Amino acid sequence: MPRIPVAEIERLKNEVSVQQLAEARGIELKGQGNNLLGRCPFHADKTPSLVITPDKNLWHCLGACQAGGGPIDWVMRANGVSFRHAVELLRAAPDLAAGVGEPVKGSHTRKLAAPVEPTAGAGELLNQVVDFYHQTLLESPEALAYLAKRGLTDPELIARFRLGYANRTLGYRLPAKRAQDAAGLKGRLREIGILRESGHEHFNGSIVVPVIDGDGNVTEVYGRKLRDDLRGDTPRHLYLPGPHKGVWNAQALGGSDEIILCEALIDALAFWQAGFHNVTASYGVAGFTPDHLAAFARNGVKRVLIAYDRDEAGDKAAGALAEQLIAAGIDCCRIEFPKGMDAADYALKVTPASKSLGILLRKAAWMGKGAAPQAPGQHPEAVECETPAPAPALAIAPVPALAASPAAAPASSTIAADVKADEVVFTFAERRYRVRGLPKNLAPETLKINLLVAVGERFHVDTLDLYSAKGRGHYLQQAAKELGVRDEVIKHDLGRILLKLEALQDERIKAATTAAPAVPALSDVEREAALAMLRAPGLLERIVATSTPAAW
Repeated sequence: MPRIPVAEIERLKNEVSVQQLAEARGIELKGQGNNLLGRCPFHADKTPSLVITPDKNLWHCLGACQAGGGPIDWVMRANGVSFRHAVELLRAAPDLAAGVGEPVKGSHTRKLAAPVEPTAGAGELLNQVVDFYHQTLLESPEALAYLAKRGLTDPELIARFRLGYANRTLGYRLPAKRAQDAAGLKGRLREIGILRESGHEHFNGSIVVPVIDGDGNVTEVYGRKLRDDLRGDTPRHLYLPGPHKGVWNAQALGGSDEIILCEALIDALAFWQAGFHNVTASYGVAGFTPDHLAAFARNGVKRVLIAYDRDEAGDKAAGALAEQLIAAGIDCCRIEFPKGMDAADYALKVTPASKSLGILLRKAAWMGKGAAPQAPGQHPEAVECETPAPAPALAIAPVPALAASPAAAPASSTIAADVKADEVVFTFAERRYRVRGLPKNLAPETLKINLLVAVGERFHVDTLDLYSAKGRGHYLQQAAKELGVRDEVIKHDLGRILLKLEALQDERIKAATTAAPAVPALSDVEREAALAMLRAPGLLERIVATSTPAAW
């Protein structure tokens, strides 16, 4: 379904009068200063609580329903339709024809069916609500603009994690009070936490991030308010009532023995957007649950990179969590953002995030006792920790070259390769990789190569920059498809190749910059003439004579 152009939405907001929409419904409006007052048609309003501000073309109810917005919001509320449907009605009838402006009782506008089944069980009901919120986000320029502002623009990310937007339209689409099944349906929506006791949507005004289990069922929902100019007592972060259930992006735990653990789901999404897919999140600083620990143990997670916020609460929680994980036999490292920053902020301010976050991963500080253990077979999303030395607080600075990171150090020496002048060959089990073009990389900021992988007679070849998360992702998907192996196998191989090539590239660059000046070769005749001059009598007097001003 094509997205509604933003310009068209703005046109309708400016050209369609909220005052005319209200008057067309028979609402009597009286002036009060710059506003118009009338009885709200969306609840049993005994005293005028509807406020319309013609100068801004906005309306708001000060009474029970607390609804408000512009002309599109009015049509959505009045006719019980979605955002897209309301826009289509106004496009077709900007002069308030076709029933758009008629009272609810006489409206001829077709009301869309409820997005949830009245007979659905609690689990299925929650799934249907999340699907509705997902579709609402795809049709909402406001919600998509917020995600873009947070750097979350990958369509695959939005679809894979079923990101959504709650903007009251669910309530508009539920059966009216007079409907036979209305009370039961709304009661069950209250039971699962989607509606509050007041009848308002719990996540209203929020981007919605569901937590989905291996069977595709929603176990938890997180909401983050789009607006920050809220009343002081309004929470910006919301969850379903009751204890947290499930682990976000749990499928990543089975594909890697190392996992990035963020404090919040928005931070985890930032890592995923940047290409680091072995990531999950706690539910806040105190939100690491028994479900997380059990999932880590069940999937054989050996190391956790704790990416909590770099503030007092985050540092304290990271320390306590590391003790818990180490006691459970899981190694821990701390990703050290600049003071006061989190992953989402850092990814936006230090770009490209695929490199800046990658560098912090490679420099993660070991949190255990003694020397940090080496992790064989590293891949770009499972990086080696280094034991930190005392240093001042981190500051935002230009991103250094990835080739200078610890990932190119001792672990790469254990990766076998047949290094030749024009190519490097790797053999991992039955998979043979041939690398060409490495000598053309004359700076540490790029690692562009031509890479062929073959298994028997099947092969895949392409040119890519190994420092590009997008490039690696495309290559591994195509190679896995051509060879008939799992994506994780190719991803692991690419990580080992990257580490070895970084080390080889470092050696080439150092050799080129430290090479001694070339000594010109002498022929036999030149050599004899030079020796004869050095042996000639009176050489010293000749040198002195040619050095005096008279000789000049």
